[in-house]
Formats: sequence, C-alpha cells, structure tokens
Amino acid sequence: MSATSAETVPFGIYIHWPFCLSKCPYCDFNSHVANSVDHARWRTALRAELAAGAARHPGRTVGSVFFGGGTPSLMDPETAGALIDDIKTFWNVTDDIEITLEANPGTVEIDRFSAFAANGINRVSIGIQALNDRDLKFLGRLHSAEEAMRALDVATSVFDRFSFDLIYARPEHDPKAWRKELRQGLAIANGHISLYQLTIEPGTQFYTLHQRGELVVPDEDLATELYEITQEETQAAGYGCYEVSNHAKPGQESRHNLVYWRYGDYLGIGPGAHGREAIIQPDGTTVPTAVRRHRGPDIWLDRVEKAGNGTQEETVLDAKERLLEMVMMGLRLNETIPTARFERIIGKGPRDVLDNARLETLIGSGDLICDSAGLRTTDQGRNRLNGVLGYLFDPAV
Repeated sequence: MSATSAETVPFGIYIHWPFCLSKCPYCDFNSHVANSVDHARWRTALRAELAAGAARHPGRTVGSVFFGGGTPSLMDPETAGALIDDIKTFWNVTDDIEITLEANPGTVEIDRFSAFAANGINRVSIGIQALNDRDLKFLGRLHSAEEAMRALDVATSVFDRFSFDLIYARPEHDPKAWRKELRQGLAIANGHISLYQLTIEPGTQFYTLHQRGELVVPDEDLATELYEITQEETQAAGYGCYEVSNHAKPGQESRHNLVYWRYGDYLGIGPGAHGREAIIQPDGTTVPTAVRRHRGPDIWLDRVEKAGNGTQEETVLDAKERLLEMVMMGLRLNETIPTARFERIIGKGPRDVLDNARLETLIGSGDLICDSAGLRTTDQGRNRLNGVLGYLFDPAV
C-alpha cells in the first residue's frame, strides 16, 4: 500500500452495548450482566450521544461502523437501524461502508439476523472461541459447538461478509488437536477469521485462578508451536496474517479495525467507549484528543439524559503520546507505517523521532525495517512485538 492511500483513512464510529447474558472468565471488556434493559431508553440515549458527536465532527466521511460490547446482538435491531439512519443523516458515508455487529452464537436466530440486516448491518463478527464443548465450558461460553455451527450457517445465509473468533493456547492445548480444530474453522470461514492467544488479564476470573496456581497456560515453547501452526494453516488456506491476530483473504480485512491500526480518527459512543478525535477549535485548527466515556452503564445513561453525552475524560495527546500510540498500533499490521503518516501525526519522519541507536539494534536483529517508505515489523518482529516495543520505547532500557 502506498503512503498516499494509507493516509486516506475514513472516519469510524464505534457504538458500545454493555450488556451480556453472562461474564466470561477471560473477559476484561466493559460488559455487564443485566436482568432487564429498557431498550427504548437506551436507544434514545445512544442517539443523543451520537448527535453530540456529530456536532463536534461535521463534514467527515464515515467508512465504518462497529457495534461492540458486551453482546450487541442482544439489542433491538431497531436500535441499530435508528443509529445507522442517524449516521447517514449526520455525515456522508462511503459507498462501501462496513457496518459490523458483534454477536454470540447463543443469541443468534435467523429471524434476528435477518432483522439486523434489514436495519443496515452488513457484516457480523461472531464470538465462537472454540469448536468443542469441553473447551467452550472452560471458557465460560453459554453456547455449544452445535450452536456455534448453526450460528455460522445462519450468518452464511444472511450476510455476504462475516468473521468469527477462536482462542488458542488454552490449558493443555494439544498442537494436533489445535491443527484439526483450526482446519475445521477455516473450512467454514468466509474470508476473515480472528485467532487470539489466550491471555490472562488482570481483573478477570482467570487472573485470580492463575495467581492461585489453579490455572496453568502453555509455556513459551508450546505457545510458539501453537502460533506457528496457526500461521501454517491460515496461509495454506489463503488467509494472510494482516494483523497479529487477524487473518483474511485479500479484500476481506476488517475496515473498521484498520481505522484503529492506521491511526485514523474515530468517535466512540456508549458506556466505556473510547474515541480518538481530531477536535476542531474555533480558529479552525484541530487538536488530537483521546475521549473516554464513563464505564458505568447507569452513570453513563444518567449523564447522557442530563447533558447529552457521557464523557468522563478528554485528554489532548502530545507528540510523544501520539508517536507511541501510532507505532504500537501500526506495527501490529503486516504493512508499513508510511513516512507520510509520521509527518501527518508528528510532523517529522521516523528517524527524526525514534531513538536511532535502538532502531538500528532492532533492524540488525531482524525485527524491524526502516527505509524511505517508512517503518514496519518483519514476521519475526511481529511475533515478539511486545518485546520490540518495550525496547524501542522504554526509557529504563
């Protein structure tokens, strides 16, 4: 991809629906179990916060919308439809706008998927996570493997584009079993699949069990073997690893996630939603700003109903913060962070803003490439990205 095309990143919209039927033990997202939801009240609040965002960002062209959560497939399809209609009223949208809904297999019915499609959703991302009942139970999922397959069948019949997730490096995860399971998943995939290595996140049930020694994850050697199997099988099936955990056939990449990874601007609405917004000042200049909504659904709802938005914090990003974010996100991709992006975001090229001694060390070790086109990781560097970023940016190193 050329530097010029990489810089025409459309504006994105993220909409957070915080409610789930249950809390998965590995999940650190802002999700909440609720006995009942006043859908009309939530629809009104989400539309109000979207309208407030539109007033801050006039004249943008929206290329993607993502309904995340939580489990947004639990919302009324009419809520999604109303928000999509508002987006098309407030902004111009690209001809090929991507509008994705996250869904769990247990909440999938063909009539419900059809209703979401009728209301403007044109892509779904389904949280399968495993294709056998034993591991689904371990992961705290409410659906069975049979329900997962049915959900994929329904998605195939309703949507031209869909993706689904699998988690690997589970406790005692046998490489032969993972290869077989991954082949099964790739046989039914439709152009995009997300394959995440199980991570133990603070604040989750798995973290507590891991701290007690009651949950043991694969060691580094086994995790590396499972990762290598993942790359072998996806490549053999024609799925390129375009991002550390995401694989797609050409043209089927997640356009919305590319907004994040290419450091584009996006508006986040809903409780706990984050945005990265170029806020226009009275003199016409823009200030890159990180915006965070209040995490608590009840507090967020009360704030929106009183003030029109649930913003908790706005932070103007200085050059160092923008550089760190841009490089952290961009090096996840199997493409170059173009020099033009450095100049757009920071005002200087990569060698003018990065520690050149550390950069040369990482180039010499075969982890990074830095040339006139820009900066990128090699396959090796992307496989150990945390270490690469730590060395490049940690002042204590």
